[in-house]
Parts: sequence; structure tokens; C-alpha cells
Amino acid sequence: MSELASFHDVLFPLAVSFGATGGPERRNEIVALTSGREKRNARFAHSRRHYDAGTGLRSLEDLHEVLAFFEARRGSLHAFRFRDPFDMKSCAPTKSPSPLDQALGIGDGATRRFALVKTYGAGADAYQRPIGRPVAGSLRVATGGTEAPVQDFGFDAATGEILFGAGKAPADGQPVTAGFEFDVPVRFDTDRLSVSLKAFKAGQIPSIPLIEVQP
Repeated sequence: MSELASFHDVLFPLAVSFGATGGPERRNEIVALTSGREKRNARFAHSRRHYDAGTGLRSLEDLHEVLAFFEARRGSLHAFRFRDPFDMKSCAPTKSPSPLDQALGIGDGATRRFALVKTYGAGADAYQRPIGRPVAGSLRVATGGTEAPVQDFGFDAATGEILFGAGKAPADGQPVTAGFEFDVPVRFDTDRLSVSLKAFKAGQIPSIPLIEVQP
């Protein structure tokens, strides 16, 4: 069963997420050979992000909101949306998404589905990260460099693909590009939150671990 089979399409408290810490993790195996060389192997095709939302708490109101959110998700049972404060756009953090930001593929006149991705790096070493939770209303798509009307396409959250409408498939040879804001699907990486009111008032921040879930 997919880890996203039990997904609540709700956003973790935004003000708290913008103060969170964390980032991507890779899982690689490195074996030292008798020759002195190393054999390296990637265990995961995609990175997995970890966050600590505790560092984003600024008030008792924030703490109360997170506790209510934790209870509504039944701890680690249900995944949800999280706005990564470091990486949440198809473009640079200070810019606004453009429909030309990310290359998704080349049209052939018949294909109507294109996986939504964000590319890191360039050339043969570039990494394409699947994007499964674009922010509603932020998705912009272009074919052949011309922005497509919003009524010409939709997004299939089950597959992570842009879906062009019937008769709207990009023409043969046309580049398909997109721009967007996006959330990360995560769950609580714990089934217990331990909070001391006295410690919180003294500035001791509780740990609230979150972990990305894959489709």
C-alpha cells in the first residue's frame, strides 16, 4: 500500500513551518575495497526530507495549534502537506514562478500526461525530483513557450502528472514546461509529543520531527 494512501490534504501551520529546520537526506552505501578504492551505491533513487518543526514555535498559541494538528492526524497515522521554508518554488526563492521554469518533456501530438518535476543541476548529472503536491492555483503550464489557458489542463494528484484536456495534447516537437509553488507530503516521525510548559516558557523548544513520505 502507498504511504500516501492515508493522506489528509491539509497544510501544517504555515507560521510554524517557516521557522522549521531540516533538509534532504540521501542513503548511500560506501564500501572500502582492499585496493583502497571505494565502491559506492545509492540505496534510494530519490532524496527524503526530514524536518524539525519545534524550532518554528514562537508562542503558546503556536504550540496549541500544533498539538491540535497532531491529534487530528492521529500522530504518525496520516500524512499531510508541509511548506518547506527552503525549497517551495519551481524557481529561485526570491522570484515568482514562470510557466517556463521547469522542462517536463516534448509533445508528440498525442501524449496528454506529463510528470511534474523540479530539476536540480544540469546536464547528465541533473536530478529530477517528482512534485506531487503543487499549491492550488499556482500551477502554470506552457507549450512551445506559450502559456496554456488554465482550462486546458489539470493535475492528477494520484499520479503526479499534468493532464491536458481532450484535443489539447501538445503538438509534435513542442517543449512542455511548468512553474509552480509546492508542498512536501510528510507525516509526524513520532507518536508522542513531550512538552513542558515551564521549559517552553524558558525557551527550551520541544522536538517535533517530520519525515517526507513517498508515493
